[in-house]
Amino acid sequence: MEQPLCVLTGDLIGSTALPDGQVAAAMAALRDAAGQISGWPDAAPARFTPYRGDGWQMVLRDPARALRAALFLRASLRVLGKPFATRIALATGVEALGAGPDLSGETGPNFVASGRALDAMPRGTELVWAAGGARDAVFRLADHISAGWTPAQARAVARMLPPTDMTHAAAAQALGISRQAVDQALGAAGYPALHQAIALFERDFHAS
Repeated sequence: MEQPLCVLTGDLIGSTALPDGQVAAAMAALRDAAGQISGWPDAAPARFTPYRGDGWQMVLRDPARALRAALFLRASLRVLGKPFATRIALATGVEALGAGPDLSGETGPNFVASGRALDAMPRGTELVWAAGGARDAVFRLADHISAGWTPAQARAVARMLPPTDMTHAAAAQALGISRQAVDQALGAAGYPALHQAIALFERDFHAS
């Protein structure tokens, strides 16, 4: 049955320079992040499949959460260290999915569009919306803001990105750091602006 979805296609940046075993650790972090996205309120399971060594694909059932999910994946990966980063191209639409968790055999239009957008991604760009337009502009600005996250900033951002009522104080308690440290990390990470952009993106998506 056809249904709205968002396909995220990505690959690790500089994977050949990572120490032995670290590509597997990166993929495990992305898979775990996909599992956490599946547990977000009102979320359907997000399907995640690694491929071609350092590549991966994920299906998100609520396209409105595409920006939030993409940034959550990037934050969850950056927590491992500064060298850990992934490019992501996203495409959304309506299509049917095959049964089972493996996405490697999917050839629908959104899988093709996101894959082609990843292949065509300019050097220095790491996050794009395949259809272009204003939403692509939002993703490219979010890319610029999030590309420089430190692991400490990523840890704080990752606590705030799920669509829950997480407070700075609760994030500080979960991370075992002070509220001031969380505030500083989120401010340096550009999270206040990203938080507003995510809210506007989701509101606009639901209204369209």
